[in-house]
Amino acid sequence: MSSSCFPPKRIAILGSTGSIGTQTLDVVREQSAHFEVELLTAGKNAELLIAQAKEFKPNAVVIGDERRYAEVRDALFPLGVKVFAGAEAIEQAVQMEGIDTVLTAMMGYAGLRPTLAAIDAGKAIALANKETLVVAGELVTKRAQAKAVNIYPVDSEHSAIFQCLVGEWDNPIEKITLTASGGPFRGWTKEQLAGVTKAQALKHPNWDMGAKITIDSASLMNKGLEAIEAKWLFNLKPEQVEIIVHAQSIIHSMVQFRDGSMKAQMGLPDMKLPIQYALAYPHRLSTTWPRFDFANFPSFSFEQPDHNAFPNLGLALDAMKRGGNAPCVLNAANEVAVEAFLDERIGFREMSDLIADRLAKSTFVSSPTLEELEASDADTRRMAYETLNTPQWRS
Repeated sequence: MSSSCFPPKRIAILGSTGSIGTQTLDVVREQSAHFEVELLTAGKNAELLIAQAKEFKPNAVVIGDERRYAEVRDALFPLGVKVFAGAEAIEQAVQMEGIDTVLTAMMGYAGLRPTLAAIDAGKAIALANKETLVVAGELVTKRAQAKAVNIYPVDSEHSAIFQCLVGEWDNPIEKITLTASGGPFRGWTKEQLAGVTKAQALKHPNWDMGAKITIDSASLMNKGLEAIEAKWLFNLKPEQVEIIVHAQSIIHSMVQFRDGSMKAQMGLPDMKLPIQYALAYPHRLSTTWPRFDFANFPSFSFEQPDHNAFPNLGLALDAMKRGGNAPCVLNAANEVAVEAFLDERIGFREMSDLIADRLAKSTFVSSPTLEELEASDADTRRMAYETLNTPQWRS
């Protein structure tokens, strides 16, 4: 079957007003013959959600902030778009019969329950919310297997691995290599990083992303979270995941097979490509986007990440090796730390101090249930906020 012949896929976009969500809608605009928007959800950005709904005319929308419900309802009433509000409404809406694929782009831990609800309803998942697998990788992957649900990665690195594995399903992976740009502070010492400002950290050299993921990229926490996600997506052992800094962000990741051969996926840094690949798989749809030109990149560079200057990466890799609820604690502490940094309450390096403190003091659970993960998340956030309110916490 050619890609021009498959019927339009009806998609739900969770987090449609964020960076990945808006870029997904860019893809839908360009590929309107292949995708139809069935559901849009947003957290607080009612204005943009209304504008998106007016353009794409989904069957339903959900605004997470219940205080904005009347505003959204009244604006969309003339279009006949169903409007719901609240976190539970998102979980219910993703199970609607008219949805084929759910793209999960909600920020952070909040994406876990809606993703599980979509899996339970048998919907294919295009996963842009890495925290879902960081927090509950074993639970999510087992649930997906039981429901025969495919999870298609949207992160550029995991999409690259997935693309390298197409046609290689019977060939064991020896290792994968996740590439990192190094962020805006590649080559900086830990002393230099102590004085980093919010404005500096938000200027990523290669990618256009939301604030939280941009800070994670600057601290290399994002690469640690991606390592945990890769472990679950591709059924790997921690020692099979390698991280290398590739400043040009052209090689998005690589796979090495047991015969020593390596495959790499390359392209210009543009999130629309992995988004479209996840939604259209197994088809590759024609695009008019800019193409990579070797003349503009006469050389590629590779280097080891600096764990001393960027301790977040080591904290994440240690949590991956430990397993259990450790990645859940890591994620919760990191979300609080990034929020505090963006609010200019703590410094760049102090984010690592807060995360390490929570990992050291949290109760370890080796095989957590969903309820135990939710308790770990809540306890970690509560204790992290209490720590932040203690003037002497860094002493």
